[in-house]
Amino acid sequence: MFSSKQEFKKTFLKRLEMLVGKSFSESSTRDHYQTLGSMIREFVSNDWIASNERYLAAKGKQVYYLSIEYLLGKLLRQNLINLGIEETVQKGLQELRIDLGELEEFEADAGLGNGGLGRLAACFLDSLASLSLPGHGHGIRYKHGLFEQKIVDGYQVELPEQWLRCGNVWEIRKTDSAVKIPFWGKVEAKMENGRLVFHHLYAETVTAVPHDMPVIGFKSKNVNTLRLWNAEPSQFPFHKDILKYKRETESISEFLYPDDTHDEGKILRLKQQYFLVSASIQSILRTYRKQHASLSHLHEHLCIHINDTHPVLAIPELMRILIDEEGFDWEQAWHITKHTISYTNHTTLSEALEKWPVHIFRPLLPRIYMIVEEINERFCQELWEQTPGDWQRIGALAIIADNYVKMAHLAIIGSFSVNGVAKLHTEILKKREMKQFYQLFPEKFNNKTNGIAYRRWLLKANPKLSSLITDSIGQTWTYSAEELTYLLKYQNDSAFLEQLFKIKNENKQRLAKIILDKTGVAVDTGAIFDVQVKRLHAYKRQLLNVLHIMHLYNRIKEDSSSFLVPRVFIFGAKASPGYYYAKKIIKLINTVAEKINNDPIVGDKIKVIFLENYRVSLAEKIFPASDVSEQISTASKEASGTGNMKFMINGALTVGTLDGANIEIHELVGDENIFTFGLTAEEVLQYYQHGGYQSLEYYHHDYRIRQAVDQLVNGFFPGVHNEFEPIFDSLLEENDQYFVLKDFASYADIQRSIGEAFMIKEKWQKMSLTNIAHAGYFSSDRTIREYANDIWKIKSL
Repeated sequence: MFSSKQEFKKTFLKRLEMLVGKSFSESSTRDHYQTLGSMIREFVSNDWIASNERYLAAKGKQVYYLSIEYLLGKLLRQNLINLGIEETVQKGLQELRIDLGELEEFEADAGLGNGGLGRLAACFLDSLASLSLPGHGHGIRYKHGLFEQKIVDGYQVELPEQWLRCGNVWEIRKTDSAVKIPFWGKVEAKMENGRLVFHHLYAETVTAVPHDMPVIGFKSKNVNTLRLWNAEPSQFPFHKDILKYKRETESISEFLYPDDTHDEGKILRLKQQYFLVSASIQSILRTYRKQHASLSHLHEHLCIHINDTHPVLAIPELMRILIDEEGFDWEQAWHITKHTISYTNHTTLSEALEKWPVHIFRPLLPRIYMIVEEINERFCQELWEQTPGDWQRIGALAIIADNYVKMAHLAIIGSFSVNGVAKLHTEILKKREMKQFYQLFPEKFNNKTNGIAYRRWLLKANPKLSSLITDSIGQTWTYSAEELTYLLKYQNDSAFLEQLFKIKNENKQRLAKIILDKTGVAVDTGAIFDVQVKRLHAYKRQLLNVLHIMHLYNRIKEDSSSFLVPRVFIFGAKASPGYYYAKKIIKLINTVAEKINNDPIVGDKIKVIFLENYRVSLAEKIFPASDVSEQISTASKEASGTGNMKFMINGALTVGTLDGANIEIHELVGDENIFTFGLTAEEVLQYYQHGGYQSLEYYHHDYRIRQAVDQLVNGFFPGVHNEFEPIFDSLLEENDQYFVLKDFASYADIQRSIGEAFMIKEKWQKMSLTNIAHAGYFSSDRTIREYANDIWKIKSL
């Protein structure tokens, strides 16, 4: 791109004047950011065009990844790293007295995702491009994302996420590729030329306008595409209030996961899902037709992958196009569809398996409902032929039952591959959650353990550790994460371990400064930084963590000399706007923090920090500074986790249940390099099936539990009268659904072991090094190779 910093400076200054119409002396940080971003985007445009032309010329198979969210983070520095020009640009900017770090701070995190699902999608796009694989993403261009979280008096307050207030320098609007999406109306069937043809009449149409972003591979000439759809008004319907129509239309791409407590929110969510898949499939087929006259061999040339159930309407939408627009009969269309779609399941939680009321689905998407109904009828007929009269089995497996459309059932029936995201998760799907489907379609089920875009989480987030690794084992680990295992030869190298300690301490100092700036709390960087950052959900058990902190506080108050190793407990989490219980947990964490952080007897022994508005750019500061990674979900509930992998590759030690990918971390590092506790998945499932757990027994027989739980309601926290009764009731009246009290003693014991291990500095560093060395397995490059080889059948170009 630039052979020298002088060439970069010359190009930058010229570009700045052309773009913003100002002299350099009058320009702002925003101008500098916009100039650099547009330079990068324009530079990669040749490779972007060439990549697409290469895919078309090769006529090989391509994959299109459909996801309701993409948690991209900031792209400026990551793109510079991937292009191999970070150092040149940084030095050139320095000579112009511009700080690259300031430009990076100016960039907003893209408001396109929420948690692990969206971050995984972003990691997968990174690996597809870096491995020169023909794979593109499709999503929605949310104007406000989920929300910006503020903590006010300990409560979560949601504000619109204004990530697009200065535009998005990485995107190109493609108005000429816009498509129309129909909602409402009615379907009329007519005989035309001897066949039944369906017409969608009186529909209210929405225009989907694509905004394309380049996905730049690591030191690769390959540039893939993330296409994001924006909802805009089409022709204004005469029968409707124009302003109302405009508002309803634009709301489709306004917020991620609108509150669906009421029908209005459910309609909007379902609209979003159909909007995404209809726009994407129309676009995909338009590109396909440039190469192929007929869609009869579609499944041989492309794969459409649905990331969880949100895009599952891709199945009936593809059927609609094949039948209504292309003239295929049902059997041909069904064969093509079910050999084109592949599906990743991300949950074992029955409440998270989407289902939509028929009274909402049928009027909103009349033709799509007809197709889903026909898929269901034919599938139920097959079941009847296998086991005549077994209505219970048919009802359990049907797509439409009890006036609901079950999206996971549709996904399994209409796809050729169903994968889980960790070994345990896939086994639970096969043996419990989807057992009857597995018995029907054993060939469809497979496992693809999640991975992370490790270059972002080391090269970008932890450059000093990355430099130490490169100085020690060479640079090829940046292409092949498996080579991190070469670090194991430094296990007994005290100079290397000391360097590791020094880097961790510098990262802790950086995070301590952020904590002081954000919260006003000064923390001891010699303390254990014990971190739980993830979505706030009851099964992830932030409550177990905070009850244990209350127990430690009680110990200090009883005998302050008994507490040996200082701790800084760090939380970061957003609760869904309608998730009342999760919001109570956030209030509890902040209330506990207020009490502990201001108690002079406690001093620096414990500090509790809640960092508001947890996001990718904040995570990049947190992971490198963490000593302990809290992965304490109720066993069997966490499908995989990817935060556990990001902590691991940055040298934090896991305290966790044997759940999700924690099991595979445990297998790699061994008993002595991880802290496991609590019930196993099998034991949890036994309790769910056969009962036998009584939380009151643990409350009555363990003084530590009774003391902490009582403090939720006995006035221990002044000024929060009855605030935490719902939490108290969930543990005792509702019998503690997620086994918080059952696992408390085991958790307290393992936490004591962590404190003892941390005191032996060299031993801790060896454990940390072992985790870093084995983390290469969790590269998303490995995961994507498995998808490419086993499911998608795509090849690197």
